[in-house]
Amino acid sequence: MITEQQKLGTGFGARSTADDVLADVDLAGTTALVTGGYSGLGLATTRALVRAGAHVVVPARRPDTAEDALRGIPGTEVQALDLADPDSIRVFCERFLETGRPLGVLINGAGVMACPETRVGPGWEAHFAVNHLGHFALTQRLYPAFAPTGARVVAVASSGHFLSDIRWDDLHFRTGYDRWLAYAQSKTANTLFALQLDRLGADRGINAFAVHPGSILTPLQRHIPREEWLAQGWVTPDGTPAEGFKTPEQGAATAVWAATSPLLDGRGGAYCQDCDIAEPATTDDMLIGGVKPWAVDPDAASRLWDLSCELTGLSAF
Repeated sequence: MITEQQKLGTGFGARSTADDVLADVDLAGTTALVTGGYSGLGLATTRALVRAGAHVVVPARRPDTAEDALRGIPGTEVQALDLADPDSIRVFCERFLETGRPLGVLINGAGVMACPETRVGPGWEAHFAVNHLGHFALTQRLYPAFAPTGARVVAVASSGHFLSDIRWDDLHFRTGYDRWLAYAQSKTANTLFALQLDRLGADRGINAFAVHPGSILTPLQRHIPREEWLAQGWVTPDGTPAEGFKTPEQGAATAVWAATSPLLDGRGGAYCQDCDIAEPATTDDMLIGGVKPWAVDPDAASRLWDLSCELTGLSAF
């Protein structure tokens, strides 16, 4: 069943924080895994989950940096993982599976944005490879670990999906690379991934959701010059974030809400924002948000899933 993109009226909103959302949630005994969980939005997510009682595994391409960021936060552990490297993903997952721990929450939050043209693996474009295929492979390999009592998978997407559908004829930008379209395609892919994962995993008790965290200034924008921040209207001339931008704690709220809210029981595959199910986009204003039709197209989700299986050689579901 496809979940209708219609607000539920959750009582939370754009200014709610991750701690607000988790105030009455007890995650004691739950193992969560948060990619990118040591920086920016991901760090806020990790902190909130730990305060709610979860044990949080944080895979990191730079383990030493992650250890420094998480020092003093109990209930966390860092393991090496490079989402651009299939062998690194395999090794990480093998080690996790060896522990025998059931995984209750997986938040796929790491990513790159608007980076220079970069090729990884067999020539894959970096946004598509890291933001989508890396998380696709991670989820496939972790399949045996998902808790038998049910698990939530959250794909951190973006209103950036407004800018591009899947480029079926040129996924990897063999011609005409555009850093923003490459990012946008990967965010559409994140949303379609959650839709199809929910359809395939529901019988096992695995529910998946895509979330738009909102506009937040974090290290994710490291490839974007500060003068472009000003030109885009992201900041005022004195460097203050523009109206409508969120703090990392507010940005983390929708992901942890999607990972834990009982209101989403039976509503898997939804695209969410501001701690609620998002409605269809009626404008092209990404600050207003909503979801474009190509990002919730079940046929496109199935097609992308099959293609991702072919590219990664993985098909656990």
